[in-house]
Amino acid sequence: MKRDMELVRQILLQIESSTGDDFANIQIENYSPEEIAYHVYLLKDAGLIEAEISYSMDSVKPEDYVIFRMTWAGHDFLDASRDEGLWKKAMGIIGEQVKSAPFDVIKTILVKMIELQLCQAIM
Repeated sequence: MKRDMELVRQILLQIESSTGDDFANIQIENYSPEEIAYHVYLLKDAGLIEAEISYSMDSVKPEDYVIFRMTWAGHDFLDASRDEGLWKKAMGIIGEQVKSAPFDVIKTILVKMIELQLCQAIM
């Protein structure tokens, strides 16, 4: 299964807006429960969330999860990717130039775009 950065962003947005102590069974339009579970696993693996992942006996694919919280790194990425316009612009540039990019490159591009916006606002 391919990593989908839009799904990563949507999961983080849902975690942030959650009012409970933990939650499971996130539902996001156009994504299957299997895709969401896999991306929750990726978010945990990347240190963006704290979660418990469970697997079926006959598979290494994540089957179920409980998310406890977003980490500092998760909040940083969400802050960088929150603005829909900047997000679409950054992902468009990446898609046109290289088709895909590592997480750190995506975050760096978003942060640089925010820095540029702030510098322009100051001047």
